Amino acid sequence: MSRMIQACLATGFVLHMAACSALEPSKIGSYALKQEATPSGSIPQRIYVANESSNDISVIDANTFQSIGTIPSKNHSTHDLAVSRDGRRVYASNLASGRVSVIDTAKQETIASIYTGDRCHVVTLSNDDSQLWVANIGENTISIVDTTTFRILGTIPVGKGPTGLAFSHDGRFAFVSSQGEKTVGVIDTASHQVIKTIPVGANPHFLVVSRDGHVWGVNTGENDIYVLDPENHEKVGTFTVGDKPQQITFAYKGTQGPLAYVTVGSQNKIIGLSGDPGNLKVADEIAVGEGPNGIWSNPEGTRLFVAHDKGNEIRVIDTGTGQTLATVPVGRKPIRVVVSR
Repeated sequence: MSRMIQACLATGFVLHMAACSALEPSKIGSYALKQEATPSGSIPQRIYVANESSNDISVIDANTFQSIGTIPSKNHSTHDLAVSRDGRRVYASNLASGRVSVIDTAKQETIASIYTGDRCHVVTLSNDDSQLWVANIGENTISIVDTTTFRILGTIPVGKGPTGLAFSHDGRFAFVSSQGEKTVGVIDTASHQVIKTIPVGANPHFLVVSRDGHVWGVNTGENDIYVLDPENHEKVGTFTVGDKPQQITFAYKGTQGPLAYVTVGSQNKIIGLSGDPGNLKVADEIAVGEGPNGIWSNPEGTRLFVAHDKGNEIRVIDTGTGQTLATVPVGRKPIRVVVSR
């Protein structure tokens, strides 16, 4: 199959026409889409954690670090999360179900379930929150979901085993890591074509774009991270951090930074890297709990929230001192953590 998006997407129609046309406007997937308006007022800042083995999302107050509750995803193997910029929606991928759960954060409940493809792995929102892109690892595709109607707009064929997704700051490009091909693909978001593939290393997974626009990724099958230039899309740096690097976020250590903090699953620690992407060096190293995986920072970049997939907990770490401020129990096998603004 060509790497061009299906013709139906190019013309603005839904690829899964047969499935979607059978749906009533008020229903998406197997759950009714509730039509009540979201209550007005601000949404308190919260930490959301995807628990893969308990099929739910833990909710934690981002200021007091107290547990608020647990939201059932109503699907299986809850894996990745994306939170809308207004904090009113959280989208969760569910590997075993091939579905994305849509969560109303004010009501703290799953309000819709969308089938996107076999083993949907990661989710990310476009820069204007109008589309949700979903990587389906079992079908080697990306599904594009309209976040207003919850309908699938189309599907883009990509490399084998897509496991990471991120958008450039200007929204012109999407980057997708493919574990089966050991590459990152660059997608032109206007034409929906893969315009370039970049060899990066064994079993690449997580991708994130830094504040200066560089694309950072981990080779979970090896022991290193890599950095891609935002202009020419060439690999400009690599650094060995240890076996099973998992995810990356950016934060400050006092006046240093932003550092790129990497969870290293095999060594129960996180490493902060500084310097030019082509000349990286270790600037911080913090011992954490067993099996660090997901990581996120607060908006000020002074705290890290780290999910431990073996310890079943979240640790809140002060990056200035490296000390743990709080440890919060969550569900089984927490994989991903995100924080609303």
